[in-house]
Amino acid sequence: MSIGRISKGAIATGLLSVVLFSCSKDEDKPGDTNIRPITDNSSPYISVVFDYQPAPGQFVNESSVGTPEAAQKIIGGTASLLHLGAFGGYVVFGFDHSILNKSGADLAIYGNPVKPPVELSEPGIVMVSQDVNGNGKPDDVWYELAGSEYTAATTIKHYKVTYYNPGGKADVPWKDNRGGSGKVMINTFHDHSYYPLFAANQDSVIFEGTLLKSTFGLAAGTTDTYVNTGFAWGYADNWATDAVKDPFATNLYNALDISWAVNDNGQAVTLKAIDFVKVYTGQQDKGNNAIGEISSEIRGAEDLNMR
Repeated sequence: MSIGRISKGAIATGLLSVVLFSCSKDEDKPGDTNIRPITDNSSPYISVVFDYQPAPGQFVNESSVGTPEAAQKIIGGTASLLHLGAFGGYVVFGFDHSILNKSGADLAIYGNPVKPPVELSEPGIVMVSQDVNGNGKPDDVWYELAGSEYTAATTIKHYKVTYYNPGGKADVPWKDNRGGSGKVMINTFHDHSYYPLFAANQDSVIFEGTLLKSTFGLAAGTTDTYVNTGFAWGYADNWATDAVKDPFATNLYNALDISWAVNDNGQAVTLKAIDFVKVYTGQQDKGNNAIGEISSEIRGAEDLNMR
């Protein structure tokens, strides 16, 4: 969806007085080995993009924001934007050191939400993993950072969507595992196929994860101004209380705490550090012709502990 962006509201918090879950934090505890230290040459920013698989979307396949080459541009800084497409589209990246789980926010993920009153958030769910086996690959257990909506009745866990290849420039049909269906609609602003090129020879592509409720609709008191509101905290590309600007007040990021990690059963886990991060679009909404589908975008990520 929307690609330009505006400013931010500072308000980072320690919000986490919310104890979300009822299980021992020692259960499913990863090992403490293979933590990679910070060196004199370490960068606070992304050092490697392991995987980029966008769901269908209006910027998908566009060279500047929606291709594997564009994904590589989020390495080393926050100047380039990457589009993840509709629900489930994702990017997986890592750093040249382990990010330690310290007090408060540890990880910044830069996005481009537009502040109210015409708010355009496109919340992305964040997952983290520690390189327990020490092979430098994101093939260990993944944990979701449980944001403010994790326990909400409107949040759907283990949601799965199949997008079907329309064979060219056409609306992309989808069906989900709950009997729902819809289309990622093409619009007049992006005149190309929205089905991702990485799956061009496949009849369909499947994405799975946690689905957040739709927040798209008319702005209060208007009949023609549409907004997509964010959630309280815990998501990327989200206008929220954890949305802050960098020290130069030019980029907006969401400040995230590794201590929010939960396992697949929703039980809190204790991670000493993380090595890999996955961000995926958490909503499924076609928006409208002017705005397009709801699709998370990120500008990079940073180890906040290095400040």
